[in-house]
Amino acid sequence: MTLDRAVMLFAGIVVLASLALGTWVSNYWYLLTAFAGLNMIQASFTGFCPAAIVFKKLGVTTGCAFQ
Repeated sequence: MTLDRAVMLFAGIVVLASLALGTWVSNYWYLLTAFAGLNMIQASFTGFCPAAIVFKKLGVTTGCAFQ
């Protein structure tokens, strides 16, 4: 798995988990969905992604988006 796919997988899991938690636990979990979305937007403009840094330190091979 490349870094690009790992970051997209992680973002998808965070969004779906926060939607489920927002539905069944508390509406405040929707803030995590908003945070994930804003982080994806800023990463598309700046190229800086905290999740990519963590995955890179864990040894995931780089893809073409986060170099």
